[in-house]
Amino acid sequence: MIKASIQKSDKQAYWLIGIFSVVVFTAVSVLTKVKLNVNLGFDVHLFAAFNAFINACIAVILVAALVAVKKTNYRLHKQLMMAALVLSILFLVSYIAHHLLAGEARFGDSNHDGIVSDEEKTAVGGLRFVYLVILITHIFLAGIILPFILFTAYRALTAEFAIHKRLAKITWPLWFYVAVTGPIVYWLIKPYYL
Repeated sequence: MIKASIQKSDKQAYWLIGIFSVVVFTAVSVLTKVKLNVNLGFDVHLFAAFNAFINACIAVILVAALVAVKKTNYRLHKQLMMAALVLSILFLVSYIAHHLLAGEARFGDSNHDGIVSDEEKTAVGGLRFVYLVILITHIFLAGIILPFILFTAYRALTAEFAIHKRLAKITWPLWFYVAVTGPIVYWLIKPYYL
């Protein structure tokens, strides 16, 4: 087993994780409603493509980390999970940048007027329902997963592996779902970017 990387301080951890989670959730909620009219000289939807790539990488890393821990390669598991956390931070920055610079796209809005007309809904058919189900579950789980990820990581870093394992059985599949559905959402909405 791996030794503790940080000293256990539950009260401090609860506060830091709680504050960080609320700040991130608030920042994402507020900043994604704002659109800056700035010309960066390149297509700002490159951020969305980058986000999809990061999410795909996180999904692969999560699977590799699961395999590593099943093979009792705890050091590799820890390195992979830390890489997934770092990529998640990079994703968050890029996600906020994309929404600040690109605004909101609507699935089916082929004429890019910001309204999905009945004709446009008919044109995309049942795929719109599939997209919305994936998008809603992705957004909901992405919105609540952060504190679970941080508490799970905290328990591992304090060498509380029994608690870490119990939390990971919930956290891992949720995080994996968010990581996999991110690129799916991107590929579905990409044709409607302006």
